[in-house]
Amino acid sequence: MAEQNKKPETKKPKFNVYWIYAAIILIFLGIQFFGGNSWSQPTKTTQGEFQTFLKNGDVEKIEIVNKKLAKVYLTEEARTKDIHAKKTNNSFLDPGPNDAAYQFEFGDLQNFENTIYNIKEENDLETKIVFDTDSNMWGDLFLTLLPFIIIIGIWIFIMRRMSSGAGGGAGGQIFNIGKSKAKLFDEKTDVKTSFKDVAGLEGAKEEVQEIVDFLKNPTKYTSLGGKIPKGALLVGAPGTGKTLLAKAVAGEAKVPFFSLSGSDFVEMFVGVGASRVRDLFKQAKEKSPAIIFIDEIDAIGRARGKSNFSGSNDERENTLNQLLTEMDGFGTNTNVIVLAATNRADVLDKALMRAGRFDRQIYVDLPDVRERKEIFEVHLRPLKKDDSLDTDFLAKQTPGFSGADIANVCNEAALIAARKDKKEVTRQDFLDAVDRIVGGLEKKNKIITPDEKKAIAFHEAGHATVSWMLEHAAPLVKVTIVPRGQSLGAAWYLPEERLIVRPEQMLDEMCAALGGRAAEKVIFNEISTGALSDLEKVTKQARAMVTIYGLNEKIGNLTYYDSSGQSEYNFNKPYSEKTAEMIDKEISNIIEAQYQRAVDLLEAHKDKLTLLANELLEKEVIFKDNLQKIFGDRPFKSSQEEEVATT
Repeated sequence: MAEQNKKPETKKPKFNVYWIYAAIILIFLGIQFFGGNSWSQPTKTTQGEFQTFLKNGDVEKIEIVNKKLAKVYLTEEARTKDIHAKKTNNSFLDPGPNDAAYQFEFGDLQNFENTIYNIKEENDLETKIVFDTDSNMWGDLFLTLLPFIIIIGIWIFIMRRMSSGAGGGAGGQIFNIGKSKAKLFDEKTDVKTSFKDVAGLEGAKEEVQEIVDFLKNPTKYTSLGGKIPKGALLVGAPGTGKTLLAKAVAGEAKVPFFSLSGSDFVEMFVGVGASRVRDLFKQAKEKSPAIIFIDEIDAIGRARGKSNFSGSNDERENTLNQLLTEMDGFGTNTNVIVLAATNRADVLDKALMRAGRFDRQIYVDLPDVRERKEIFEVHLRPLKKDDSLDTDFLAKQTPGFSGADIANVCNEAALIAARKDKKEVTRQDFLDAVDRIVGGLEKKNKIITPDEKKAIAFHEAGHATVSWMLEHAAPLVKVTIVPRGQSLGAAWYLPEERLIVRPEQMLDEMCAALGGRAAEKVIFNEISTGALSDLEKVTKQARAMVTIYGLNEKIGNLTYYDSSGQSEYNFNKPYSEKTAEMIDKEISNIIEAQYQRAVDLLEAHKDKLTLLANELLEKEVIFKDNLQKIFGDRPFKSSQEEEVATT
């Protein structure tokens, strides 16, 4: 019964300090509006009408206010006249018997007085002229105090904003400069990505799935004495799916997920980065268990004490120190897990990488053939594709492509098909998309002289001929002399995906790359600048053989590669001048030997090289079938080439 008799609680409106401000403003406006001597307002008239009233003897008194306004008082007899009754009854408040009936403004006071005196003398009138000075004390006081009121109001507004930490939007950034910029994702509405949307990355998914499982079922691990990892670092090349994996964790974990970039901690103000780190972990602890994801953590996680040439580096180090303390300090809350992603793990500070902070380093590599097929299947779902499209073939045609590259291929294929007014995306559209991404946009209208076109044809035919004759060179897919991007011609190969590379394989690739310049030498007995990218490629390969992989007999089993990345800060080479001369000489010997090898091969097959170049000049694009007609079957066939042939 007591519950039934209990009156429902009425919600009272919450007090707001802005109500006081509004009330003060309304009071001052009311004083200003109604602050005159009388609430009644005389009817406005003109100076001509006034002179008519004055000549008729209707005016009892004229009150001149502030030397610019004239108030007209009528006689008792004049008030009863119809003409005055109609005009004075239209005002907001009708004037009383002692109030002015009319008012008007005039120009020069002396002229106005002379006019009145002349009319009085001509009509023998006894109209009085009175001078008065009207002042609004409250209005003047308000105008005097207005600047101080504005300054005090702005000061109170700023203090309230700073104390509350509010200030969303661009205008309020100065008030929450030390607040975290992390975006909180609602696990129910904001994130729809799951592990099903992440193709490939099986090993990486297993690692992060365990973290998600711990957040869902912590007793399964704690009952055995296990502890949740403090953090996991996702390392891999750009576009391999690190951020996508973090999105999947956010969608699967069903816990608050804070996401931000490493650059969000960086600001021009001193101490802001450390303050934002503190605020970020404070928010995460309040909503624990929670996950914090820091993308591109190398923006603040670089090794301390390296390249300290500016004062800004000290601010970054302070931010890193605060992050280290929050992740594993003296009062760390273990219910907050930190995920981070970077493609430059070699530059990160060792203290950040130690166990207890980032317990796990998850390497996200470029996808292999099987994983590329799975990625294609994910990105092909929304496309209207040809039913005969083979994902195995597409996966084999895109070696070295990352997940982002494959997504781009699918999108470009759809755009190309739409450009050609097709109803579905076909296999040729995907091949055109791969060519577009690898080689660039076709430039068929580029002006090329016949001599230049002939040189380009023999250059590309030289690449194709040498690669066809070498065992370890990548099998050819097609050759074109249509300009694409910055290149005047291109040869597409299908490189074998090797985990280890032997010297003879690297030498064959270098020889094939030099086949273009060698063909120019054999046919025209002169060389050109068209081999720039080829020379750059073989120079890097030769230098890697000598200085990194230890594949040179003269230099021996030595490497000058520094995996920690600290060598980029050193001004001295890690070898003597004598060794430097030997390295340069060996690099030159390797390149020149492969160049001569390519020249000898092309000299032996000069007639077939000419046939291939002429066919290329005629068709502009030739495929592997054209080479088979000229050269016959390839002497050496790789296992990958056999698989492609069967498809």
